[in-house]
Amino acid sequence: MKRGEIWWAELPPPVGRRPVLLLSRNAAYQVRLAVTVAEITSVIRDIPVEVPLDVGDGMPKKCVVNLDTVITVPKSCIVKFITALQPGKMAEAEAALRFALDLR
Repeated sequence: MKRGEIWWAELPPPVGRRPVLLLSRNAAYQVRLAVTVAEITSVIRDIPVEVPLDVGDGMPKKCVVNLDTVITVPKSCIVKFITALQPGKMAEAEAALRFALDLR
């Protein structure tokens, strides 16, 4: 596991199984029992907190990383690797996260 990867996660109800983008710093995956992720959804609203993804990014269909839905979950919830974002796409996710949290 490392930052910028997308994995299937078994999240608590009512969410359930969903792809997530790993956001924690890389060193955290070796020592922490919980990691921070952003949910990925096929509900696309074209707002600044969303980063669009599609088959070119390794996803099966059009979707978005929603940086308004950042959560910390037990690492054991992260179950299956899907893909890793390219650096440019991860930079978009970082910008969307800064927007979501109103960080300058």
